[in-house]
Amino acid sequence: MEAVIGNTGVAITNLHFDSRKVELNDVFVAVKGTISDGHQFINTAVDQGALAVVCQELPDKIVNGVTYVQVANSQKALAIMASNYYDSPSENLKLVGVTGTNGKTTVATLLYDLFSKAGYKVGLLSTVKIMVGDKSFAASHTTPDSLTINSYLKLMNETGVEFCFMEVSSHGIAQDRTTGLKFAGGIFTNLSHDHLDYHKTFAEYRDVKKLFFDMLPASAFALVNIDDKNGAVMLQNTKAQKQTYALKSYADFSAKILENQFSGLLLKINGDEVWTKLIGNFNAYNVLAIYAAGELLGLEKDENLKLISELNSVSGRFQYLVSTQNITAIVDYAHTPDALKNVLETINEIRTKNEELITVVGCGGDRDKTKRPKMGNIAAALSTKVIYTSDNPRTEDPEEILKEIEAGVSPLDFKKTMSVLNRKQAIKTACMLANPNDIILIAGKGHETYQEINGVRSDFDDFKIVSEFLNQLDK
Repeated sequence: MEAVIGNTGVAITNLHFDSRKVELNDVFVAVKGTISDGHQFINTAVDQGALAVVCQELPDKIVNGVTYVQVANSQKALAIMASNYYDSPSENLKLVGVTGTNGKTTVATLLYDLFSKAGYKVGLLSTVKIMVGDKSFAASHTTPDSLTINSYLKLMNETGVEFCFMEVSSHGIAQDRTTGLKFAGGIFTNLSHDHLDYHKTFAEYRDVKKLFFDMLPASAFALVNIDDKNGAVMLQNTKAQKQTYALKSYADFSAKILENQFSGLLLKINGDEVWTKLIGNFNAYNVLAIYAAGELLGLEKDENLKLISELNSVSGRFQYLVSTQNITAIVDYAHTPDALKNVLETINEIRTKNEELITVVGCGGDRDKTKRPKMGNIAAALSTKVIYTSDNPRTEDPEEILKEIEAGVSPLDFKKTMSVLNRKQAIKTACMLANPNDIILIAGKGHETYQEINGVRSDFDDFKIVSEFLNQLDK
């Protein structure tokens, strides 16, 4: 603590970092956010009855009877206070964090499914949803704020949850949302181009991910994809038990792809064969990570393999349907260059090349602009036809986003591309262009059920929309 003004021996009711929620005898933590600074709302919180204020900078106006605690980092203080306020709930279950650019949601969700099938009461904190046992809650961020995390973990304690699997984003690590949590394990999937609007450089992005592993206790495991050169970096300073998985390198957990089809993968994991309904090389890594984590957390090998063979794909992750005209439509969350490349390469490995591969893709507004031309280039190079369209433009001009995507297209590939600004119209166009046996990939939004334009969210579900258009063609 930097300074204390007032009495710290006072009983408080609730803990808040949103001044609008403050009531009598609450504590207000002033956090410097990316959009607004909580220090601007200290007086408002006090007027609403805050008994104590935690802040990095003391306000000009000090009110008698209110305790002011000045700290070096209020985000970190909030996380530690949140854990203490909810009685350190992460210590009463086995919490496993999953971090990396791609695969976080799939690995965390499938681990939730795996341990649920094994008969355990399980929790999940993911981009798609939050689960406390079999009860579902809506999710708004990849890694929620520290108060929300601890409140859900406390609820998990109260309902007897034994394992919790949690996506850990680079934003969440950088903003200390995971500080104060006790992890039983950490999983690193891979690292590629993303979030450079926030982290500025790839090295900074990588080092933030590494911080998560640096903070793991000796009692935890650190499981990393060693085929990714950044996997070794994650292990450099960790005190946790080091474990590796790979398809190409020597590792503690190794897998080989024996068959790769639209119906699934046949894998050999550490000498044992397993069939999985998940599709593609990138999912071979995800399945291997899940198998390894299952073993490290105590699942018997035979049970682990059996239950993995029963797992289904995660919503919006290589989710596909086949129309009566035999047109395959695939919806995937791929919103980074590497993820898009993985999905397209997977499709190209499976298809016979007689079919067209029609890709519908865009890039989100108010996010990392440098990946837009890269994604435009990858989509055109690896598809037979491409329709560039809007994703979530947010506050940006969608036409400008399309121009930035198109700028990456090779002159040789330009003739197979077109731009359709309206996403629904773009999906309809892809369906109209498709012939029997063709494949349509709709990338970028995956599980999302909305589209955000100029701050307004409206209902939009890629899978639902492509299903409707293909059904219309079938009639």
